[in-house]
Amino acid sequence: MENISSPDESPDVGYGYQPSPSTETTGLSTLSGNSFAYCRTNSETSAFSEHTDENSCSETASPMSSRSLKVLSRLGMRQHKTIADDPDTVDLELELMKERFSKLLLGEDMSGGGKGVATAVTISNSITNLYASVFGQHQRLEPLHPDKKIMWKREMSCLLSVCDYIVEYVSTSQKLQDGTTVEALTSRPRSDIHINLPALRKLDAMLLEILDSFEATEFWYAEKGSMSNNSTRVGSFRKVIQVQPQPQRKEEKWWLPVVCVPSGGITEEARKHLRHKRDCANQIHKAAMAINSSILAEMEIPESYMTSLPKSGKASVGDSIYRHMYSAEKFSPEHLLDSLNISSEHEALELADKVEASMYTWKRKSCMPHAKASWVHLVSDDRTDKNNVLAERAESLLFCLKQRYPELSQTTLDTSKIHFNRDVGKAILESYSRVLESLAFNVVAWIEDVLFVDKTMKNQEG
Repeated sequence: MENISSPDESPDVGYGYQPSPSTETTGLSTLSGNSFAYCRTNSETSAFSEHTDENSCSETASPMSSRSLKVLSRLGMRQHKTIADDPDTVDLELELMKERFSKLLLGEDMSGGGKGVATAVTISNSITNLYASVFGQHQRLEPLHPDKKIMWKREMSCLLSVCDYIVEYVSTSQKLQDGTTVEALTSRPRSDIHINLPALRKLDAMLLEILDSFEATEFWYAEKGSMSNNSTRVGSFRKVIQVQPQPQRKEEKWWLPVVCVPSGGITEEARKHLRHKRDCANQIHKAAMAINSSILAEMEIPESYMTSLPKSGKASVGDSIYRHMYSAEKFSPEHLLDSLNISSEHEALELADKVEASMYTWKRKSCMPHAKASWVHLVSDDRTDKNNVLAERAESLLFCLKQRYPELSQTTLDTSKIHFNRDVGKAILESYSRVLESLAFNVVAWIEDVLFVDKTMKNQEG
């Protein structure tokens, strides 16, 4: 994490990232116990992140007690001044949080019959849905609304407070007053949480700082449908699309507000600021993606996924890909991807699923001669084994595919891991890194839209 600069620094980082329209869609739906949407940039909404409806609450709230204050403190609630000065409001907030945490512990099974989803899955959904509620309708390069920012910080603090109690015990030497040295067990945060959670908090704060830096800008936005043919604001995204379409802007982003710039474009200082923040957001995106990938890699492979694997890896990837992987003396995943001519994210995700399934099929076959190898740790030391060689090549192909399409949704295996995961700590780290990855990607895309319109208007003036 040391190579990540803060938004106020001036890194000179190359940028080669193209936003994808499909990753900016913000369709929201009600969460169900059997519905899991783990796309890196799309989320759903749950009761945990719904707004307070004061009309539906009791009008006779009791005065704030010291016990209630202690509960708020333990939940990590940091009430801002206007709320803290109103005991009735604080009491309503407390009751609302009680209801939400009750639903969380019940696994969203209000009958209490034990049919709810696991706590880890519920917390993961809660973080995903909170992100959708706070950032789902935020589609502009501007500071987050103050109420939304308070909501995000407050409720994320509540959800992340669970990590304070996920510890591991280690043996340490302690010296008593009489000089005697004894061995004692002491608790400390679990290593993965100790390393990744502070880094994710830092990335979170940096992203909010980037949005805050666009409070006063030389560009502006017009709502869809508000631009007329006689408008003086000619530097609009839509007019750019009609006048001078570019390869990366083949389709008009009709669901987004229209970016507008002055007729001569923005100043060089504003352009430099945009590029700097784009580079910072791009670094944050890469860091969040790296953390998310590492957490997913540590999750156990569900038994249901292994039993659903195809019997033949060749049949899964197809004859042409198999021949290239099997017959090539020096396998080049980049050359293979170039020859496939993948035209959409859907095709890329479909290929990723097939390659990943084939990889584990070959790994399983390579381990069959060995004594009862666990499916969770499929390892074979025989480098000459055909199945092992194919598994390694499939792994390199999958890695190259994900590098080429970083905005790709999570694969079937990743979704299955999240669905069946029972480790609360890993669930929090995975979902937190995933939503930050999504936000960082969107920030980069918004900045790219502004720079694209500015460049086009500047060329027209020239």
